[in-house]
Amino acid sequence: MNFAPRMEELKPSDIREVMKIIAAKPGTISFAGGLPAPEFFPSADLGSVVAELLKDKPGQALQYGATLGYQPLRESVAKLMEREGVIAEADNIIITAGSQQGLSLSGMMFLDKDDVIIAESPSYLGALSAFKPTESQVVSVACDGDGMLMEDLERVLSETPKARMIYVIPNFQNPTGKTWTLERRKQLIEIANRYDLPIIEDNAYGELRYEGERIPSIASLDTEGRVVHLGSFSKILAPGLRVGWISASPKLILKFELIKYGADLQPNELVEMMIDGYLRKYNLDEHLEKIKGEYKARRDLMIDAIRNEFPAEAKWYYPEGGMFVWIELPERINTRELLKKAVDKGVAFIPGGSFYPNGGVEYAFRINFSNMQREKIVQGMKILSQLLRDEL
Repeated sequence: MNFAPRMEELKPSDIREVMKIIAAKPGTISFAGGLPAPEFFPSADLGSVVAELLKDKPGQALQYGATLGYQPLRESVAKLMEREGVIAEADNIIITAGSQQGLSLSGMMFLDKDDVIIAESPSYLGALSAFKPTESQVVSVACDGDGMLMEDLERVLSETPKARMIYVIPNFQNPTGKTWTLERRKQLIEIANRYDLPIIEDNAYGELRYEGERIPSIASLDTEGRVVHLGSFSKILAPGLRVGWISASPKLILKFELIKYGADLQPNELVEMMIDGYLRKYNLDEHLEKIKGEYKARRDLMIDAIRNEFPAEAKWYYPEGGMFVWIELPERINTRELLKKAVDKGVAFIPGGSFYPNGGVEYAFRINFSNMQREKIVQGMKILSQLLRDEL
């Protein structure tokens, strides 16, 4: 059987492979996947909304719907975008199967074979996988604690005539947890305007801020309709719902509609109506405060362990929100090999190598604090701290 040449570029995700290892060893304390805490899924409230829908509107809830998505939900999402400083209407919104589909659709819309995506170094592994089928290439730009280095971005763009889009995660970046400053966001817009490039702003974690002030989104700074803003209900309600959105200019939304129609015809009508009903009937902010209070406590436990128990050679970044802490070790340490030892001792993380599209970095790793309960975090960090001290 002959496969398309692009299939040679597709490799299993490191995250999925680690999750398989964890599944084969029950009881492992997992700091691996970017999982929300299941005890905070609003299952009872969502169940109540679904029951009403299936009683009162079964014909609509179980029928085909619009490719753009359920109109009332698009209106509700437009209101959510106001929190990001964006004045939007339903015409600015298309509903997607999580923000992951937004990445795939963006790649399909802007990229051809051998085109170049400009991304942070490191960057979200799932985005790199989403762009792979386009047979495009990723060129990384160096970052510091304030975001992408604009001098390096200028250099890369001047040397990369086939650059076609810029992909960034400005809030609590996956994997590093870093947040861009407002000044860097303004500079990015100015550079993208000069080079006439679209910006894909991935904001899956934006609502999970535990301290400090919300920074205006890149989309809110856009004056030329070039920012594609991706949002998601996965991290704030439940990932199994698989509902996210793209917010962009109406011109771009119509293009996304054409691509999405060929991909899956429409979003899940029942789930769309359920989420919209939840947003109208219940208080999302109260739900978010519960989540953020616990996630902050879990983050603080993890950070305290790193400060007090990790060896001094371990470099780490303090996240003001999100779900992750990023650790960099001396270059002689290979974290893929370290993971094997960690799993043997009952704890897991994600090696950092796969977050670098151009390779060459195997001494970093990502740990997640949102999914494990507090006592498991304390226990797992003791194991991990001892393992690092032994290695270093």
